[in-house]
Amino acid sequence: MAMPANEIEALIRSALPDAQVTIEDLAGDGDHYAATVVSESFRGVSRVRQHQIVYAALQGRMGGELHALALQTSAP
Repeated sequence: MAMPANEIEALIRSALPDAQVTIEDLAGDGDHYAATVVSESFRGVSRVRQHQIVYAALQGRMGGELHALALQTSAP
């Protein structure tokens, strides 16, 4: 089952309202995405923790509805 890019973006924005989110469908199949997430919430936070925050925002959909997500995260 594929997950639309706008749903991924909405979940991330729900958890990080100030985030600038860019989603790219890498394979055109709705299962393989790249996301760039820029949020002030990431300032001073390790890259690993930034990714954990984004994965938590996806509410367990990784590995199910969403097969693959390449992440780039940063503070503005």
